[in-house]
Amino acid sequence: MNISQQRFVNRLGHNFSDPALLEQALTHRSFGALNNERLEFLGDAVLDMVVSEMLYRHFPSASEGDLSRLRAVLVNGEALAKMARVIDLGDQLRLGSGELKSGGFRRDSILAGAYEAVIGAILLDAGFDTCKACLVVWFEPLLQNLSLGDEHKDPKSRLQEYLQGRGAALPEYKLLTVSGEGHAQHFEVQCYLEGVSSDYRGEASSRRKAEQAAATVALNDLQVGSNKAAKGR
Repeated sequence: MNISQQRFVNRLGHNFSDPALLEQALTHRSFGALNNERLEFLGDAVLDMVVSEMLYRHFPSASEGDLSRLRAVLVNGEALAKMARVIDLGDQLRLGSGELKSGGFRRDSILAGAYEAVIGAILLDAGFDTCKACLVVWFEPLLQNLSLGDEHKDPKSRLQEYLQGRGAALPEYKLLTVSGEGHAQHFEVQCYLEGVSSDYRGEASSRRKAEQAAATVALNDLQVGSNKAAKGR
């Protein structure tokens, strides 16, 4: 293990008994047949469960809808990609030549998927309790910054409410492409706003997440929550 890899493992806070699991978690499907898609599937499920329990305990008065919105703030492609960048996960990825040339190590969808795959790898390497302990360490600081305010509603809800408040038509979401097989599909969705020429697109491992990603792009472009949005465009 070189210095960069050791630094990465130290940031994870888990030393793998089986280093092959970590290697697989960091291997994108463009690199070869033995890749991280199955580990991503596993990590996604564990992440949802652990974060759900953390939110349930931290917000005893929150409704089911509140908890779902808060989880969407913590567990989405953009948020996971940011966490992956903090630990320089992109530097450790094994990508095919095409993805390397196109800057795949910087792409949110690839970073988020690998982050979930690493979670799945830790689960297989050391069991649920150790995996949960890692997730608590990673997500507890983020959870402390959450509140039950409207600002933490999921992007689709925020975009819809923003448009309704201005008497505008509701957004339409169009599925553009679906790639991959069975358990490891990749979705690209376009968010269309009436009267707006901009092309808002999102990509993720499910159609729902891709729609949320597209809504986030639209919100950022509209600068919802900023003074500009408050004054109207």
